[in-house]
Amino acid sequence: MKIGYARVSTADQSLDLQIDALKAAGCEKIYEEKASGAKDDRQELQKALECLREGDTFIVYKLDRLARSTSKLINVLNELKEKGVEFVSIQDNIDTSTAAGKALFGILAVFAEFERDIIRERTKAGLESARARGRKGGRPKTDKRKIEKALKLYDSQTMSVSEIENMTGVSRATLYRVLKERKQKLPIQ
Repeated sequence: MKIGYARVSTADQSLDLQIDALKAAGCEKIYEEKASGAKDDRQELQKALECLREGDTFIVYKLDRLARSTSKLINVLNELKEKGVEFVSIQDNIDTSTAAGKALFGILAVFAEFERDIIRERTKAGLESARARGRKGGRPKTDKRKIEKALKLYDSQTMSVSEIENMTGVSRATLYRVLKERKQKLPIQ
């Protein structure tokens, strides 16, 4: 089955050109959406992707109708590949059922991986630079005196955990973690 997806960014734009092209490409069902390509929660796109089955073909008018970033595009194309679904972009002349289309998909995947690696390298360099200046990453450690006070209040059973949290500044998660650690240290009777 050939499933189409058409998208424009604003409500005053027309989907007619895309729909005509998708019908000419043989789409039996077309999902239409008026939403920004930058949004991750496009409902019609999700519906289209969910209805696809092995052997189907997913067709868009142009790649930018499907995704605005290379990484989002690669994620969708990988999802299609895992399902055994072919992909066609009419205007970009991409058809993953052909050798040339598969090669182009492979090139896009390489660029997406390159983009992820660059981001990872920049993040690592930034953290190393911050450490060299004496800054540490992660959450600051909670003051031991505050934790001890929170434990005493908890043990007294005169206050709720929320009240203890507000009074001491020790988060609920920290309090429960410390209680769990304390319980594990107790000898088994």
